[in-house]
Order: sequence, then structure tokens, then C-alpha cells
Amino acid sequence: MRANSLTVLYADKTRLRADLLALGRKARAAARELMLLSPEAKAEALRASARAIRAALPPILEANAADVNEARGSGQNEAFIDRLLLTPERVEGIAKSVEDIADLPDPVGAVTAEWTRPNGLKISRVRTPLGVIGVIFESRPNVTADAGALCLKAGNAVILRTGSGALRSAIELVKAMQAGLASKGMPDGAIQLVPVADREAVGLMLSGLDGAIDVIVPRGGKSLVARVQAEARVPVFAHLDGNNHLYVHEKADLEMARKVLLNSKLRRTGVCGAAETLLVDQACAGTHLAPLVKALLDSDCAVRGDEAAQAVDPRVTPASEEDWSTEYLDRIIAVKVVEGLDDAIRHVETYGSHHTDAIITADDAAAARFLAEVDSAIVLHNASTQFADGGEFGFGAEIGIATGRMHARGPVGVEQLTSFKYVVKGEGTIRP
Repeated sequence: MRANSLTVLYADKTRLRADLLALGRKARAAARELMLLSPEAKAEALRASARAIRAALPPILEANAADVNEARGSGQNEAFIDRLLLTPERVEGIAKSVEDIADLPDPVGAVTAEWTRPNGLKISRVRTPLGVIGVIFESRPNVTADAGALCLKAGNAVILRTGSGALRSAIELVKAMQAGLASKGMPDGAIQLVPVADREAVGLMLSGLDGAIDVIVPRGGKSLVARVQAEARVPVFAHLDGNNHLYVHEKADLEMARKVLLNSKLRRTGVCGAAETLLVDQACAGTHLAPLVKALLDSDCAVRGDEAAQAVDPRVTPASEEDWSTEYLDRIIAVKVVEGLDDAIRHVETYGSHHTDAIITADDAAAARFLAEVDSAIVLHNASTQFADGGEFGFGAEIGIATGRMHARGPVGVEQLTSFKYVVKGEGTIRP
């Protein structure tokens, strides 16, 4: 492959196709071996990968510095830079996440149900790997390791394709992981990366690489996910944008609301779990709206509000219709006063992305209605939206937050990266 320049396009598209098909064949062969490995073998291989990531800290940071410098030079905003940036502490966090995944219960072979029929047949439903997973993601280096480790833990081979912004970082991370896997005898092709930024590679992966890829997991912005959903010829676990809401109900404690709001919005603005809209109940707006808006503004968060929000502080700018549907991934939030619980639910369902939404209230009945009626992958009561993370759910890590309704929904961890088969045992049993 022409890897001397990370942004160059293949001059020969036939060669690109041939190279991607070769990745697919290696992944399919690896998947056949991985599905038979013991839990101990996979766990030890992942621990070796974590050690290899730590050992490769200098080249990983050097590659990331080049990615970050290029991003700054091209005018990317600070939220993008924050998602892209690696530090020694973040690399350690990546290695620790791989170890956490290694320590998770192995899902493969787990019996999820079993029963005996009147004719004596014993039937069980058993978890199995999906096979080969294609993960297409934008400039988040940590996803490289998380996705690779999660797929391997679930007995799958994986082909990773990242955006050009994080390609140098991803190459070094995958190199380290492959070295760790090889030291424990893992099959070549277990974790692979498309090492060029040619966008046509995405189309080839979406085609399934002549049957090599069993499922695609996209993680990125609307344009990426829209393309994947429109073009994919294999099943997709869709990770849509996180236009997340925090609703402050009339029975909300003000100090709790302030604490959760600032964490939801500002802990890390560039993650998909960040809150993008604050809804305040009309019944408590007189006491809660002004201090909540002030807390945001005093924390250098721009506020785009409706007329009520604008009235409490001159620094608030008018919100447009588009603001209610926007995932800012920046220090910006939309604020609106709603006329009670029904209006809040209606707003979330109209403008939200079915990702993560939260209610702050001391009223358990109101919370129960919100949790039941808001049709999002993750709904929270009196907790920050930034808990929308597989690690925080005890999954070790996640590939993404699936917002669809089929197979996987919410954080996609090792369990969601398996399918199942039915094992039926008889004693010469025949059907009359």
C-alpha cells in the first residue's frame, strides 16, 4: 500500500480493492481460529497488548503530536483537538482499558437459556462470536484500542478504519497491539487497520469485502453514519450523534441540578455523552433558571436560549430552530423553558437523537414517566449524561453507543458483539 503519505489517494483503485480484499481474507481466517480460543488465551493476549502499548509510548506520542499539529494547522476546533490528543496519562488509560476488557467475563459459550421439551430434546441458547467486524470511526485514537480489544474478547476479528486526522496515532497503537497478540500466538489478522486515508476504502468495507465482513459499526458524525446506513450491504450497529438533554423538573433540587448540569455539559464537551440542551420546567424557572444559566456562563459556556433564558442574563444569545437539533461538541448549550413534564418529553422526542437524556427531580413518579416515555438508548435520573460510556456501565469499554433498536442498543461492549446459536441434544429422537 502507498503509506508514504497518509492522505494520498490510491492512484490504482484496482490495487486498493485487492489490498482491502486481502485484509478481509486474513480477518476471516483469523475469525475461524479466534472463535475456538479459550477465555484464558484471549485474556492473556489482551494483557500482552496492554503491555505493548505502554512500551510503545514514545512512538505513539510522536505520531499523535504529528496528527495534532496537522489538525491545528487545518483549523480544527478545540473539541476536535481534545478528542484527538494523547498524553502519557491518556495512553496509560488506553492500556488500562485493554486490561479491564481482558478481565471481563468471556461471553463466548455462555448459555443464556436452556429448557427440555416434552419429547426429551434438550435445547440451549449459546453465545457465539459475530465473526469479522468492520469498525469505521473518526479521529478518536482510544477507539482504536477499545474496538480491537472488545472484538477480540468476544472472539471476533476486526478491521479498523479511522479518519485521516488520527491515522498516524492509530497505526502506532495497532502496531503495538499486534506485537502483543503475536507474542501470545494469536492469529495474524485478528486486529487489522486500513493504513491509508483513501475514502474509497470506506465504500469497499461497506460492500462487505466479498463476504468477509459480517457487521459494520460506525462511530462518528451524522455524515459518516448517514453514508454507512445508506450504502452498507451488511448489518450496521448505528452510533448516531449525541444530541442529549438534561431536564430540570419542577421538583429538582437546585444545587443537585447545578452540579449535574455542569458535569453533563463541561466535564468533556467533545464526547457523545455531553449534554447539548438544558430544559427547565416553567414551575421552577423563577428560582432555577437564572442560577443555572449563570453557572454555565461563568464557566465559559456560551448559552443560546429562548426568550425566557435571554431575559435572565444579557450574555445569552437567541436560539434558532436549528439549535434544538444541534450536537455542539463544544462549550455551547441550548436552553429552553418547558411547560411541564409532557412538554419536556415532547421536546426530547422531537429534537433528540435517541442517545442519552436525563431528568433531575425528587419526584419518583415524574422520573418513572420520563424514563419510560423517552425513547433513548440511555435514560438517567439524577445523574450526569456523561455516564453514557461502556466503561462506566462496567463493560470495560465500548465501541460506541448504538441508538437503533435491533440487536444492540446503548453501549456496545463484548456481550453485544456476540450472536447466538441453539444447541439441541437428543437420544436418537425423531419427529413424528
